Amino acid sequence: MSKVGAKIKAEFRELLPPAIFFFVVLHLVAILRVLMLQGTGIALATSASITLAALILAKAVLIADLLPFINRYPDKPLAYNVAWKTAIYVLIAVLLHYLERLVDFWREAGGLVAGNQKLLAEIVWPHFWAIQILLVVLILMYCTIREVIREIGADRMRQMFFGPTQKTRGS
Repeated sequence: MSKVGAKIKAEFRELLPPAIFFFVVLHLVAILRVLMLQGTGIALATSASITLAALILAKAVLIADLLPFINRYPDKPLAYNVAWKTAIYVLIAVLLHYLERLVDFWREAGGLVAGNQKLLAEIVWPHFWAIQILLVVLILMYCTIREVIREIGADRMRQMFFGPTQKTRGS
């Protein structure tokens, strides 16, 4: 396999776990938003846009993991890095969620400032914060699982979760 092909395969393998996680989580959030906003006439995201957002978030997580300050507490118990990474990812998620809503209002109002004013006046804050609380819990779960996997190794985690792998015949 060529170096480029090997690099693409490695990138894909790294991208797959967070992409699957965010794909499921963002669809869960979309379902909850549908339930909360039913009858309001507010347009909701399509599955294609949710999938694209999941891929973008997954890549953002991988890029954030390359930053020197992301593993700020390598010699401390896992809880430190879990809390640190959760805080960073949650801040990014809150910002992205707000910007997502802002784009919708920007289009309606015809300008950024007018769209932001309209958003602040019309947003249903309990719904916004309910989604943020859900995201905090899900991101905390994601960070916890990733830190445990990083500590014990992916193969050991797979073995603990799914059982020992079956040896092939003749080995």
